[in-house]
Amino acid sequence: MSMSIVIADPATVALEPAPITPGWIVEGKPEARAKELARSDDGTSVVVAWSCTAGRFNWHYSVDETVHVISGEVWVTNEDDVERRLGPGDMAFFPAGSSSMWRVPAEVRKLAVCRHALPQPLGVALRAWRKLLRIVTGQGGSLQLANG
Repeated sequence: MSMSIVIADPATVALEPAPITPGWIVEGKPEARAKELARSDDGTSVVVAWSCTAGRFNWHYSVDETVHVISGEVWVTNEDDVERRLGPGDMAFFPAGSSSMWRVPAEVRKLAVCRHALPQPLGVALRAWRKLLRIVTGQGGSLQLANG
């Protein structure tokens, strides 16, 4: 198992063409570009820098995706068809199986963390295994956030 720390600047990394599925485009000629920055050893998680020019398109999520807007803005719809603006510093979580309309007025750049969701029984078994390991090793294993 090869574990390496990855450090990258998603705001400036060079991106490569990553065309939007043509049938998803509703308006304009949005051009998307992306670059994979990191991938977990088990292949279930990937971190991607992504940008897109002006246009409007549907996006269908096959994986859980957390996005953090770096520059520009995008207007996204939720499951109730309510449109919300995401700008620099904003984040959003799109669960696998969901869909959203994206309206990009000029250009947007984001960092995306994509994770393949585990089937429910496997997720329960994994959480039980991790709990057992914490008990046996005496390690808490939980994330602690520092104040201030």
